[in-house]
Amino acid sequence: MINFEEMGFTPGILKAIQELGFEQPLPVQSKVIPHMLGGESDIIALAQTGTGKTAAFGLPLVQATDTAINSTQALILCPTRELCIQITGDLTDYSKYTGSLRILSVYGGASIDNQIKGLKRGAHIIVATPGRLIDLIGRGAARLNNVKTVILDEADEMLNMGFLDSINEILEEVPRGRRTLLFSATMSSEIASIARKYMNEPVEITIGTKNSSAENVSHAYYIVHARDKYKVLKRIADFEPDIYAIVFCRTRKETQEVASKLINDGYNADALHGDLSQAQRDAVMQKFRLRNLHMLVATDVAARGLDVDDLTHVINFSLPDDAEIYTHRCGRTGRAGKTGISISLVHMREKQNLQRIERLVKKSFKSMPIPTGSEICGKQLFNWINKLETVSTDHQEIEKFLPEIKVKLAGMDREEFIRRVVSLEFDRFLDDYRNGEDISDIIPENDTSYERPGKRGSREKYSGNYTRLFINLGKSDGFYPEQLIQLVNTNTKGRKVPIGKIDLLKSFSFFEVETGYADDLIKALNNSNFMNQKVAVEIAQPKNGKPDNHSGYQGKKPSKWTGRKREKKSYPSTAW
Repeated sequence: MINFEEMGFTPGILKAIQELGFEQPLPVQSKVIPHMLGGESDIIALAQTGTGKTAAFGLPLVQATDTAINSTQALILCPTRELCIQITGDLTDYSKYTGSLRILSVYGGASIDNQIKGLKRGAHIIVATPGRLIDLIGRGAARLNNVKTVILDEADEMLNMGFLDSINEILEEVPRGRRTLLFSATMSSEIASIARKYMNEPVEITIGTKNSSAENVSHAYYIVHARDKYKVLKRIADFEPDIYAIVFCRTRKETQEVASKLINDGYNADALHGDLSQAQRDAVMQKFRLRNLHMLVATDVAARGLDVDDLTHVINFSLPDDAEIYTHRCGRTGRAGKTGISISLVHMREKQNLQRIERLVKKSFKSMPIPTGSEICGKQLFNWINKLETVSTDHQEIEKFLPEIKVKLAGMDREEFIRRVVSLEFDRFLDDYRNGEDISDIIPENDTSYERPGKRGSREKYSGNYTRLFINLGKSDGFYPEQLIQLVNTNTKGRKVPIGKIDLLKSFSFFEVETGYADDLIKALNNSNFMNQKVAVEIAQPKNGKPDNHSGYQGKKPSKWTGRKREKKSYPSTAW
């Protein structure tokens, strides 16, 4: 592979490259730079966000710009203020040792008067968002008659944001003989139309597969009820202690609701959407870049231009309607040679949309079992222990306290000390998951069979007639699905009893059991105790007295519970 020294860069640019830590050109750089330095042809480069595109066009552009000419020679159009600022900063770094190159960024949300002053002082390269540049052209402040190179960066995102008319208007303002470079993650019909209209026999460079996702990104999904998406999001966050993710939502309202729930539940999270002021937006994005936030909940439009290299996950809380938007989302992780994970929370009505996305990115998505409470606690515990093993103990300040600490702990043996420390650290997880419901046991919507995950990778199904039973234990008794299954197992040794839905209430519950087991199970449980409380089980009856066709239950429901409001939680389950 050709290196930077062999590409023909000046000593000043090579020095900047060395200081920036660039060692070998990335694929998009090794293909684009020789074309820019060695020819005059137009270029279409299809590559994902985060693959090194800015350096691919920025380094040769800095070298080709003549600082002795006091006019704008190059124009870079990009979709957002954040990307505009980032590109300007990168070009400034590249030109550190090349003399008095003037680079000006113009974008909405900032003082237009200051930008007009900057244009009057002169700018060799303008980096602009389309809307603000149109405004400056209309005021006569931006003059593009000497522009020799136009670069459209993130062209597909600009079109998605409705900038097609603005791009057409701007390209009509620049000289016909200019060179045009178009960078995009996908090749849509609109982009092809721009290429036909404004480009002259462009060289097409494709990094990876056209319209495909980043190669370093794995794709997974969880099938869940729509109402349980937030619970599953929490479990994913808890199962990945070092998560650093963008959570994509469909609407501003959903974005704010999800972010508020995460914040209230103690996660380092915040929202990014169109209702925020620019100052609020900048503050949120800065916190996220500094990793003071571990999860950023955002809409697609708000997240455009957010450039972060080391995301561990992209989480699709809601799948996008446009399959190409998915490609943009997942392209935000797995950058710069690192691996990333794209996770989608999908309910049954979205399966067709998921399959359409699979065809677009040409990858098969992996169906994942929802982490259980036990797995989450274990993952968090061992992550904490790993940190404990590597924590620095070189703190002289604590030495003076150690004698008194040792005295206080002298009466506690090693095992008890470990138990107390772990319990103190994991109170929230233990409270959430010790008796928490097993979401992985929920039947997907429109699934008419009863099934429960057994060992990972296998599932057993039950589709027989089920009887609904009442039991006099509820959440206030510390009674959850795990306790029900344990109670059934303890009192029906040697038998595998198929259990269907479990409805948990505060002081009592209902559950379904395959009809052939109902009578024997009632007898067995009525002779048992749960936490010093006598267990009472009998066949339940709906309020209208008619059996429910889905669950097949029959008999009489205890009258003292009639009319009570139910807290319904549904779990297909099987006692083992």
